[in-house]
Amino acid sequence: MTHVIGVDAGGTSTRAIAVDASGVVLGAGRAGGANPNSHPPAEAAARIASAITEALGGLDPAATAACVVGMAGVSKLSDPAIAEIFETTWKNVGISPVRTVPDSEVAYASATSAPDGSVLVAGTGSIAGRVRGRRVVSTAGGYGWLLGDEGSAYWLGREAVRSTLDVLGLGGEPGPLARAVLAEALGPSAVDSVDSGDRAGLWRALITSANSEAPIRLARFAPFVSRADREGDPAADEITTRAAAHLVTNVMAARDPGETTPIVLVGSVLSPEGPVGAKVRAELTGLEALTSTDGVLGAAWLAAVDAYGEGAPRPVSAAENTKNAP
Repeated sequence: MTHVIGVDAGGTSTRAIAVDASGVVLGAGRAGGANPNSHPPAEAAARIASAITEALGGLDPAATAACVVGMAGVSKLSDPAIAEIFETTWKNVGISPVRTVPDSEVAYASATSAPDGSVLVAGTGSIAGRVRGRRVVSTAGGYGWLLGDEGSAYWLGREAVRSTLDVLGLGGEPGPLARAVLAEALGPSAVDSVDSGDRAGLWRALITSANSEAPIRLARFAPFVSRADREGDPAADEITTRAAAHLVTNVMAARDPGETTPIVLVGSVLSPEGPVGAKVRAELTGLEALTSTDGVLGAAWLAAVDAYGEGAPRPVSAAENTKNAP
């Protein structure tokens, strides 16, 4: 009996599952984030190894027919020294071969069996990819917080702070978004201060606060934009509308004119319940827009296709199948 392993290694968590040839999940493992851009590569590799080892349980690593690791920050492995760290890790775990792919590829595969299409990711960062043969062959966006990531949680948070600064500097009426940003960044008393007229002091304090932290920390303001949009705040509505426009522009750039293949939407910003996700889906009306379900399932299915061919069954739910695992 052989099995395959799928891994979804993100910035905050890593999950692995072992699946047999019939699609039954035999075991699952979890570890911390393993993006080698945001974690030391040796630590990232060790976390992936820990998740795989837990998923294997009592299974023989040598019976692993294929392993696909979907990794955020996989481009880091283009450095031979970094790649060697991961290769050593695979050898120590005892599995071979291992195929590392972008996390967007496993997210795409989690939602559709179609070999060709597009994938749009909007979480902390954002990127769109053209998928051919289940592999991302070209991208739009994805340049990181300094150079882009339009429509991402980082971008939404940055625009929320900029909008609040405009209110303070230009004398506008602070709405739900501005009040939420001030309370989060400077404390609840800041909301009272804006009503009492200390806007210049708050303007300076907010700029100082935003610049005193790592830039990516601006992403924590993104949920306030969504909430304020639902409350009818025009400033938040304007931000989410622009975010959706940026994201749609990027994903359409990753498609051929008139292309009718699926578009898979991935990430918290593109949740169907959120305003950005809703606006993106409205812009994509007439196209097949799917929501990524669980990247680790996509990774396991790609591994199954590698090992058993196109007819390999798809795991339906890691949690559901694990209930029936031996």
